[in-house]
Amino acid sequence: MFVFSREIEIEWGDCDPAGIVFYPRYFEMFDAATARLFEAALGEKKIAWTKRFGILGIPMVDTRAKFFIPSRYGDHVVIESQASEIRRSSFDITHRLLKEGKLAVEGFETRVWTGRKKDDPAKIGSMPIPQEVIAALSVGSSSSSAASRS
Repeated sequence: MFVFSREIEIEWGDCDPAGIVFYPRYFEMFDAATARLFEAALGEKKIAWTKRFGILGIPMVDTRAKFFIPSRYGDHVVIESQASEIRRSSFDITHRLLKEGKLAVEGFETRVWTGRKKDDPAKIGSMPIPQEVIAALSVGSSSSSAASRS
């Protein structure tokens, strides 16, 4: 599977009074990493590929994380993200947050490819994931790349 890597610096606002990353902030980082994974694999921003494929989005239906090493203000970490399983209309994303090359946090998401139902456009439902998307997430449009959070 295609792996997208992104380096970020832990910001002051990411931390709790103890000076370590407040755990919900990891989920925000992982959500952004999923968007960047799709952008790298499909070669365009989310607003463009959702329009191209005629979907509303990829809402999360399950998430969890395992925490191993705390991160602190000023730390530079790398998030590696990949689609670990792709089904007809849902898929799993696995995130590995590395601190100094060691696994600090592992995050897991299950998301669903969604759009308006053809028989009732007022309703939202799952849709089959296009083969083009499956191929891009399996191989990627380029090799793993890195970017910094601004």
